[in-house]
Amino acid sequence: MLTIFVATFLATRILVLLIMTRRLPDLFLFLGGTHIHHLNFGIILLSIAGGVLLFSGPRERASRLVATIYAVGLALTFDEFGMWLHLGGGYWQRASFDAVTIVGGLLALLAFLPPMRYMGAKHAATAVLLLAAFAAFGYLLFEAAGAAERRMGPELHRIEAEAPR
Repeated sequence: MLTIFVATFLATRILVLLIMTRRLPDLFLFLGGTHIHHLNFGIILLSIAGGVLLFSGPRERASRLVATIYAVGLALTFDEFGMWLHLGGGYWQRASFDAVTIVGGLLALLAFLPPMRYMGAKHAATAVLLLAAFAAFGYLLFEAAGAAERRMGPELHRIEAEAPR
């Protein structure tokens, strides 16, 4: 899931940037003049994954496909997290990057977590240390992202303003 989540996020950001800089044709979906953002596709994929699990139950072979659908939907949805908070806001909102970083970090922690039945006291201590390390990493990443936003933000907002609508 982590790999699919990160790959989907990166591919989505790269595609949007290439479309906005007119290096790729406009692939955005418009219905009746309304731009349908990719977070909507993410919500649909999350709903499909939830529905499959709810109505059919997990099966070994199907569970990998459902996990892939879920990871793609999660990435598409959280890539535009800033729009959840600021409807009508621009695509390059800092909240979206921060949300993807947090979700990706939590998925990474969960990927290496032992099964609950094997968890003991030593695992709890390790989990606390990992969460502390994750918090420190998050703080450093937050600071680095702020510096990157100050440097690259104006150019990204200019590209967005000039993008086809």
